[in-house]
Amino acid sequence: MHANDRTAERDHVVAAAVQRAESLLDRGAPLREVLSQLTGAVETLSNGTTVASILALDREGLLRNGASPSLPADYLDQIDRLRPDPAVGTCAAAAATGRIVLTPDFHADEKWRELRHLPLAIGFRGAWSMPLKDEAGRVVGTFGTYFRESRQPTGQEVEDVTALAPVAARAISRHARRV
Repeated sequence: MHANDRTAERDHVVAAAVQRAESLLDRGAPLREVLSQLTGAVETLSNGTTVASILALDREGLLRNGASPSLPADYLDQIDRLRPDPAVGTCAAAAATGRIVLTPDFHADEKWRELRHLPLAIGFRGAWSMPLKDEAGRVVGTFGTYFRESRQPTGQEVEDVTALAPVAARAISRHARRV
């Protein structure tokens, strides 16, 4: 496949996911259903080499699973209710700092000291996370991506999540107002 064809295909997958998620959001679909459209797009674009996870901050300020359809339930139970902390993991650090956090290798990152056994046990070696921010710039969640090898995200992967993130932030914000 030619590079321009791949770019057009990526753009189509991202645009279709945004459109489906926004349609579901407008219809009042459950938050997990809306966010699953976005995580699914990231996983589709990676051809199965990454796993995506969206965590949402609850009213207590704790990270809760928004949509992580390819992560095992026991893993999600272990990370449920993490408090944003710049010194813990990737998503907790992104939620605390409001900045993208890269963890190319769980073994080499001290932020994963207490938790590294969890992703390593299910075959992941690295991850990155983008904070999700509402219209006022407040962090409402994170969009994380796990890798089966030690690496950083590609520029294209960052672009894809950047395009999907605003819809995820709107969905989380709208859901929080309804609860």
